[in-house]
Amino acid sequence: MTVPVIGAGGGARGEVELADGVFGVEVSEGAIYHAIRNELANRRVGTASTKSRGQVRGTNRKPWRQKGTGRARAGDVKSPLWTGGGVIFGPKPRSYRYRLPRKAKRTAMRSILTQKAREQRITVVDGLDADSGKTRDLARQLEPITGAARCVWLLDAPAPMLVRAARNIPWLRMRACHTVTAHDLYYAERVLLTRAAADRLAQLLGEQREAAAEQAGGNGEEA
Repeated sequence: MTVPVIGAGGGARGEVELADGVFGVEVSEGAIYHAIRNELANRRVGTASTKSRGQVRGTNRKPWRQKGTGRARAGDVKSPLWTGGGVIFGPKPRSYRYRLPRKAKRTAMRSILTQKAREQRITVVDGLDADSGKTRDLARQLEPITGAARCVWLLDAPAPMLVRAARNIPWLRMRACHTVTAHDLYYAERVLLTRAAADRLAQLLGEQREAAAEQAGGNGEEA
């Protein structure tokens, strides 16, 4: 797949070929769903906690005698049926984390990138810089390209000054190619790449990487 390269101010700077093994695959909606669900579950803190009737503070004395009052039987004021009593089967602190197979994660990432490419929401940029580290300098270069739409910019290498300039732009997220999540990509209106980042994604998510991971897994090794 061939996409145009855009420079600062929105000017064209040629074209670049994106790897079909990453940006032109069959889309798996199931893999996308499970990848995003896994990421959101792993973010959950799981600190919700309630007290059972045995943990609620209060007396164990029977509030009134069993018979002869005309009222319903009551054992103690900590009953779940009473206001201020315990909670039946309430939540307790727990971990919501679970592991998704590596192959499913890569399939999801390729599917999302393919969707974005088909919808023409992937932009390869060149010549954009923020050596000053100032937000206004970077925003001035990006607005003609993105129109202040929600964006994810994928980096292939550390860029401290670029990240510093981007952190105060509310509609822009800077992510490394190897740490970007399916959630970030799926909900971005536009994905920005450099030529090097596109090559890095092809290296990380391409079929050769997948084959190597499967071979290492068959030998009992971690890819």
